[in-house]
Amino acid sequence: MRFKRQYIDLRGTRIWSSHAQSLKSKLTGRSRGVALLLHGGMSQSEGFDGRLSPAVNDFEVFSYDRAGHGRSPDVPGSFHFDFQYQEAIAYLEDVVKHPAHLIGYSDGGIITLLVAINRPDLVSTITLIGANYKADMGSAPIEEWEPDEDAKAKYARFSPDPPHTLVEKIKKMVQIWRTEPNMTLAQLGQIKCPALVIAGDDDVMSLAHTNEIHEAIENSRLAIIPASSHLIDKDQPALLNKVIRDFLLNPEFPVTLMPVRRKTREAQ
Repeated sequence: MRFKRQYIDLRGTRIWSSHAQSLKSKLTGRSRGVALLLHGGMSQSEGFDGRLSPAVNDFEVFSYDRAGHGRSPDVPGSFHFDFQYQEAIAYLEDVVKHPAHLIGYSDGGIITLLVAINRPDLVSTITLIGANYKADMGSAPIEEWEPDEDAKAKYARFSPDPPHTLVEKIKKMVQIWRTEPNMTLAQLGQIKCPALVIAGDDDVMSLAHTNEIHEAIENSRLAIIPASSHLIDKDQPALLNKVIRDFLLNPEFPVTLMPVRRKTREAQ
């Protein structure tokens, strides 16, 4: 899948945007739908969208660098999740222009939850990869880190912001992670679209936290990927892509042969 990448104006903000269609969908004029990939914090869309390409083959795919990430310049308030989910809504309304399958990794998963809660009309399904719904994830405290030389070189190569701002962004992001997001289980319960909740078996948030998200979203399924950390897309790319693709091709509420927790939901 080859992405066309370019800068766009998103309501006055310069954003690096990507769009791809499979050769098959181009030739036939048909796709399985529209997918929007939302990258993690202190990261960028390039690379991430390539690693998730097998899952969204035959879909029309969009991704973008959030303000202050990747190739998109920073703007005031850009790292707060309220800003980022409003940015995602603007992108869905102005660029995608269709309800989409949202696939969000880490911070992108947080944004996915916020969009699904506040603008369900823009969402077909949601896939959460290593996401959390509140700052307290039941894990060790988040600590600041010093970027290594490779990270500094990559930042200088991609970011339009001055090189010294990388350390400043890390400090700003860590402070936000310690206090945001602040969703409630009741808010998660408002999500009615099909949902897939994914985490690594050695993820940064506790498995209990991940299961809280799964239990709160009525029409959801849970996948704990073995032998993987928070970097699931790098630890277990083939398995991750298979799980996501199976869900996207069959997102309806799962009917199993021996339901236990889903029994009451199936009866509704």
